[in-house]
Amino acid sequence: MEQDELQQLREKYKAKIKEEFGEAPVKGVEVSSREYTEFKQELYPTHYSFYEKMCNFSEKLLKLKVNPKKAEKYQKSIKTCHLNVTPSGVTSLAILTGILLIVFGTLFLAGLPVLFGSEPLLILILFGLIAGMVSIPLLQRVPHFMANTWRIKASSQMVQSVFYMVTFMRHTSNLERAIKFAADHLEPPISLDFRKILWDVETQKYSTIRDSANEYLESWKEWDKEFVEAFHLIESSLFESAEERRLALLDKSLDVILTGTYENMLHYAHNLKSPMTMLHMLGIILPILGLVILPLVVSFMSSGSNPIIISLYIALLYNISIPTSVYFLGKTILSKRPAGYGSTDISEQKGFKKLRNVNIPLGKKFSIGINPAFFAITLFCVAALIGFSPIILHNLGTADFEIIPGKDIKMLDYVCRPCEEGMPANSCGIECDEDKKVGPYGMGASLLSLLIIAGLGVSIGLYFSLRSKNVIKIRQKTKELEDEFSSALFQLGNRLGDGIPAEIAFAKVAVTMQGTTSGDFFTVTERNMTSLGMGLEQAIFDSKVGALVNFPSKVIESSMKVLIESAKKGPLIAARALLSMSRYIKEIHRVEERLKDLMSDVISSMKSQIKFLTPAIAGIVIGITSMISGILTKLTARLGSITSGGDGISETGELLSIFGIGIPTFYFQIVVGIYIVQIIYILTVLSNGIENGSDKLGERFMLGKNLISSTLLYCFLAGVVMILFNLFSSSILTGALT
Repeated sequence: MEQDELQQLREKYKAKIKEEFGEAPVKGVEVSSREYTEFKQELYPTHYSFYEKMCNFSEKLLKLKVNPKKAEKYQKSIKTCHLNVTPSGVTSLAILTGILLIVFGTLFLAGLPVLFGSEPLLILILFGLIAGMVSIPLLQRVPHFMANTWRIKASSQMVQSVFYMVTFMRHTSNLERAIKFAADHLEPPISLDFRKILWDVETQKYSTIRDSANEYLESWKEWDKEFVEAFHLIESSLFESAEERRLALLDKSLDVILTGTYENMLHYAHNLKSPMTMLHMLGIILPILGLVILPLVVSFMSSGSNPIIISLYIALLYNISIPTSVYFLGKTILSKRPAGYGSTDISEQKGFKKLRNVNIPLGKKFSIGINPAFFAITLFCVAALIGFSPIILHNLGTADFEIIPGKDIKMLDYVCRPCEEGMPANSCGIECDEDKKVGPYGMGASLLSLLIIAGLGVSIGLYFSLRSKNVIKIRQKTKELEDEFSSALFQLGNRLGDGIPAEIAFAKVAVTMQGTTSGDFFTVTERNMTSLGMGLEQAIFDSKVGALVNFPSKVIESSMKVLIESAKKGPLIAARALLSMSRYIKEIHRVEERLKDLMSDVISSMKSQIKFLTPAIAGIVIGITSMISGILTKLTARLGSITSGGDGISETGELLSIFGIGIPTFYFQIVVGIYIVQIIYILTVLSNGIENGSDKLGERFMLGKNLISSTLLYCFLAGVVMILFNLFSSSILTGALT
């Protein structure tokens, strides 16, 4: 311990001597750290780096002057998430992207109807123009959006960061080393912030660690006052000469952030009901209910129109506009979430990255890892090939064929569009030009279209499931250890308080807690010491057989490091440190459980929407759509042939001409199915964010479960209702028209 401090002091004075002899950094040149730069490159999100490159490239093409007030807001967000861009670059990228979207998006949407034999549609051109114009202010908010995302992730680690600093400061009153201890045990992004605090001092941007820390805290005054207050209390403990007063201030700092987090989350839970109700109604309930009457509306709209173009209208609404609105509204709700206790994504740690792949053993010591994306893409391609087979067969010239002998239910069942103005579909007979045939309208094709949605939802869910399945088991086991670790630390602290060496104390606690997860941890440590002859530190931290290999928890790791450091000063000091940590862990766990209780109403409502209500309602709506489409197709064709046989009922034929042949269930189901997959994805991300904060591993695990189960439920209900309703309508029409 003294040698390490002496070495650090020696290096510090060496740097001071170099500065005094003219080797200081050149003024006006920004000093950067190779360690900090490498750290940032390793842990910085790749999409942030891509955004930086695009902004800097756009600034070279179009350099714009930004309003000073806006530039100041941009600069705050840029500084928060460590972006290497300027406000001018952000504005330039937004305007250039918006112009490109207006030009190319409008051309694409204008030419799309031409591919299907229709005239360019004004509504599609307007949609392209509006989308391009709306994208400009949205893209200008990207730095603010990134900053909010950064704050959400960082705020989930606020309590842990204070906990780590307090734990270290209890036995070593050194703020710089406490911040370094926290940075080493925290995940990005807050670990990057803490490294930046340290490096600003080392590069002499600030003269003291307090000045650097206070500058960093300025960015959190508006967002998390409790964290700022807790940090200042930790700083104040440095100036207390009395040991009791110093420890009291450290205890107070953790109490402040725990109490503040609880109160903030309480207010958040109370204020969450109104925006969540609006999100459910505008983004989920109303669009799903709108699907019920949509088939009737489409039957009027499709008179004289290509049903594929009508499907495009619906897709613009249900697959672009509504999901985008729901996503941004959900992100706005999440951005107001106060600090919490986000879980660590251990799949990003060394030694666990291979568990994200599907590992196929080829021997006792060798296995091959396959990316889950391979299985997901293969599954979707096979399902899509079968699902689109009605269109493929029709384009290959295959005639319509029945799947149920003797019944008027066909696999493809393409029908004629109105071949003359004012004439209903099929009145010109089945034999018509190929370019006038639209469909498929058959129930067989509608059922096959369900495979497209099943393949889409299940393949995405399979990817997330396989990517998280192996890792989540380890984290769940680690969670069990963390939940009971406060009791284990309490027992270990009591043993050390009796004056027993740490090595013997571990063996006694392992016997006492035998049969529990904590008992397994202490047993592994004790066995490494007795059987392998390791010291305490090596028995816990060894990279191959250490106890932490099977329990990758930052809380447990930091607890053991504190134990190792404090044990050097004697068992009594180690005992006090462990007893304090035991109390803190128990307090954090108690507040966390209370917060989950506060969120239970909102979370349970969202989960019911994900797992049952949304896929069930949509599945029933698809069945009704299939029935209406079948009735309109057959009724219009039959009455069209009747009206063409005599002049006396020509007025009836003119009346019937206001009805179209409806949109094929094949296309309608694909649009609705994609919407269901999108909504399930968005709601899962939102519910996980509200409940757990920033927890990417838990998010992937829940996406895998929800996408597979909810998509299959939707496809099953849609298929069953479709068959039943079509059988009923077919029997009724057969009796009425014979």
